[in-house]
Amino acid sequence: MTRSNISIILVLMGIALAVHVQADCIGPPVNDATITLVKSFEGWVPDIYPDPDGHATAGYGHLCADPQCSDVSYPIPLSEQDGELLLREDITIAQQCITLQTAGPVTLNDNQYGALVSWAFNVGCGNVASSTLIARMNVGEDANTVASEELPRWKYGDGGVLPGLVRRRAAEVDLFKTSSDIPALPVGCS
Repeated sequence: MTRSNISIILVLMGIALAVHVQADCIGPPVNDATITLVKSFEGWVPDIYPDPDGHATAGYGHLCADPQCSDVSYPIPLSEQDGELLLREDITIAQQCITLQTAGPVTLNDNQYGALVSWAFNVGCGNVASSTLIARMNVGEDANTVASEELPRWKYGDGGVLPGLVRRRAAEVDLFKTSSDIPALPVGCS
């Protein structure tokens, strides 16, 4: 095992402990640029529809708890305003994921954070936790370099490379590289 692999393992072990201790740490809300990006790739359907796997879905990709979407607290068909509110509720899982998976030394502005939240919303927290993207950032590699190299790798679906994922990752890299003076991470969660 190389020294780099050992460092990554130790960082991941530390993150696992942090996740246990800080399970309620959601992190800051995402900015409007992030919501716009996610909405553009998730698409909009005000009624209940089956996703590609046949699961009941509504709005901007909200996966419903049952075929009637009884977990949705807004009237269906959704208004676009209610759909965005539901998206903002749903995206907190990805916010928490990015906040908890990034180590204390990782410093991100609101656009960098938002790009990673969009990615996490799309690929899921399990994939984020095991990613080389997070591992590389957590050992101190340059965040812009890591995002530029790692995000585009997340372009595969069951049938191979998906053009929509290629476009989404490019948009996330563009957002990540968009300058901002608004800090997002680290946050002080206790």
